[in-house]
Amino acid sequence: MFRFHALGGVSVLALLLAPATIANANHDLPAVTVDAPAPVKRVARKPAPRPGSVARRSHTVATAPQRQVPVAVANAEGSGPAVPGTPPIKQRYQLPQTSESVTAPDIQEKINVVDTEDAVKYLPSLFVRKRNYGETQPVLATRTTGLGASARSLVYADDILISALIANNNTIGAPRWGLVAPEEIQRVDFLYGPFSAAYPGNSVGGVLLITTRMPEKFEITAKQTEALQTFDFYKTKNTYRTDQTSVSVGDKQGNFSYFISGNFQNSYSQPLAWVTTPTAAPVGVTGLIPQSGRVPGTIANVAGAGGLLHTEMGNVKGKFAYDITPLVKATYTIGYWSNDTKSDVQSYLQNPAGNPTFGNVAGFASNYYTLNEKHLANAVSVKSDTKGTYDFDLSVSRYDYLESIQRLPFSVVKDSATFTPYGRIARMDGTNWTNADAKGIWRPNDAHDVSFGLHADRYYLNNPTFQTPTWNAGPDSTNSLYSNGVGATRTFALWAQDAWRFAPMFKLTLGGRLEDWRAFDGSNVLTTTDNTVGSPTNGNILSTLAQIQPELSAARFSPKASLAFEPSREWLVTASIGQASRFPTVAELYQVVTAGVNLAVPNPNLRPESVLSEEIAVERRFVDGKVRLSLFNENVHDALISQLGFLNGINGPTATFTTNVEATRARGVELAARKDNVVIHGLETFGSVTYTDARIVSDPSFVSTVGGTSAVGKRVPNIPLWRVTAGATYRPNAYWALTAALRHSSKQFSTLDNTDTVLNVFQAFDPFTVVDLRAQYRFSETATASFGIDNVGNAKYTLFHPFPQRAYLADVRIKF
Repeated sequence: MFRFHALGGVSVLALLLAPATIANANHDLPAVTVDAPAPVKRVARKPAPRPGSVARRSHTVATAPQRQVPVAVANAEGSGPAVPGTPPIKQRYQLPQTSESVTAPDIQEKINVVDTEDAVKYLPSLFVRKRNYGETQPVLATRTTGLGASARSLVYADDILISALIANNNTIGAPRWGLVAPEEIQRVDFLYGPFSAAYPGNSVGGVLLITTRMPEKFEITAKQTEALQTFDFYKTKNTYRTDQTSVSVGDKQGNFSYFISGNFQNSYSQPLAWVTTPTAAPVGVTGLIPQSGRVPGTIANVAGAGGLLHTEMGNVKGKFAYDITPLVKATYTIGYWSNDTKSDVQSYLQNPAGNPTFGNVAGFASNYYTLNEKHLANAVSVKSDTKGTYDFDLSVSRYDYLESIQRLPFSVVKDSATFTPYGRIARMDGTNWTNADAKGIWRPNDAHDVSFGLHADRYYLNNPTFQTPTWNAGPDSTNSLYSNGVGATRTFALWAQDAWRFAPMFKLTLGGRLEDWRAFDGSNVLTTTDNTVGSPTNGNILSTLAQIQPELSAARFSPKASLAFEPSREWLVTASIGQASRFPTVAELYQVVTAGVNLAVPNPNLRPESVLSEEIAVERRFVDGKVRLSLFNENVHDALISQLGFLNGINGPTATFTTNVEATRARGVELAARKDNVVIHGLETFGSVTYTDARIVSDPSFVSTVGGTSAVGKRVPNIPLWRVTAGATYRPNAYWALTAALRHSSKQFSTLDNTDTVLNVFQAFDPFTVVDLRAQYRFSETATASFGIDNVGNAKYTLFHPFPQRAYLADVRIKF
């Protein structure tokens, strides 16, 4: 089933066979730290029940039956935060997936966090495409899912799905991380693979769960963060500043508790784009930088920098909980996020008089804009936590784009450094999604944990772009459309799974998910325009295509199976297999493309992706860490990938659009480890190595852009061969924590035939190695100060966009 290349320089056997003391520890619940001023003599105890085992339940109704659960006691000689332990949701529903976690103490101590997505930067196999502080399009990549596949993973903040499953790309499909402030986070858990029936096929890449905290007593927390990034590339050299203020207040009074947080960020970014042209500069214009494109033999001369963002971003979040009974809790969460952005440009070109000019390069116009966004999220849940025979979980969440308005000029004025007064207004307000779940847990005896549920969701996309005579003033809509995309999808699902302990050392989890999906109310408008700079009809609409899209529907059943073998509390071996169906998003379905002067609807009948995933994981646990080795394999049929293809099937004009690639496969190995007190007391190490060989097996619809190339056997776009994280935290005493961490990725390709081999140019995907540093000083239990450097070596690399160079960060946190 698997074929692997050797991991050079890594002695897995030495790590797995390292001695460990596991006394008084159980890995199956989050650890509760018992502090001790000095090493203490351990007292032998009766061994705790195995994870997954349960004590005999009482069936009386006078009091709720309780499972006998152990408490994991942190090593009295341990130097840092307790090992994160099993994710609570994984324990509650006995989910079979491999998982990795990071808790609030780890985040505060080890990671230079400005935005919420920073919290996952060192988790095994994960990468978030974060181009700048205040990023609004940070897509999550996993071990088998690339940066352009946002709909192949799920991100939740408590009961709110913040993954934008309206699209599968790295723009409007990115998760809405801004809804969560970093100071809210209690823990972050990642579940690998589609091996639980509790999640839809979008979990093929994994599920990221952000849990926000609730206080047990009155508290006020304030944090101030400052960051300075130095940047020097081409003719852009500057220092970009970010300021962030976070405040939270919370309390618990009797049965009622609340937590209210606010976060405001004012940031400036490095260029997110280079303005390029395949032609020479106009006569007499100087300053153009000759440059190749990402594919050898192509030209992308650099005329200037674009996407220089000034962002003012804020969010306010309220979480309110009421204990209806000691065992049943109701929670209401409301979050509001706003973003006001202005994007600027810098021209490198000068006219014969020495004055700045845009050199008739229209790309400057698309990088100069204003963007105003306001989003609102609501969620209600009612959950029981009896740990007895029955438990339930009811939740409904809604995410709304209250306002999303981008205004930009249509083009540049000929032979000048000014923009046309007419332009575009792109809007997404009205876009929304709703998710509802009813889940139950039945524990009929010690051997079975049966979980089941009903799911419903609806996604609606509204994305018109208006023609306007004054792009920087006037109303936010007109009667003339450049384009429009509207459509909806809905899914109903029924799922169940049983975690069956059929023998003392074995647990078999069997499950299935039945999904009924429909796409409807789809329509598109697209126009061709006069794009000639200086033309008297520049910006005018030449032709229009309006299309009512057909309805689509599909029903799929996805079986799952996982077998866990636990010969002792130190060892766990798991083998999992899962089928998943990833249905097309609205944006993938309802697309209209331009081929020269022609408009076309290439393929409104996309098929769902069909995925078969497999994993074998071996885990060795310590009282203060663990080592895990995973072998994984994924086969995909009808993979949904954007590529160049013929509009008429076998000949005629070509265009780039989403199609079903017949078959891909990804197989690899992942090694992840974390251990405290390595060699010397107070030194904790953590890291991971992931090797993924992702290949295109069959793609008969592929069209070569350079002639003579093929996609078969080539690497799947945006999935690197190697991804590495490594770090160490040294705590010389109770006050200091010093961290150094490394992130590495090998070369990725963005073309299906892997012809984009030129490095360090716009739109290339470079290999990179980045080292981060952080030092935290703890004045007391309530006050800390930290200083850090991201990309200390000032690596200059491009992942389609120019990525940040060296950045200095400092923060002060006070809790009352």
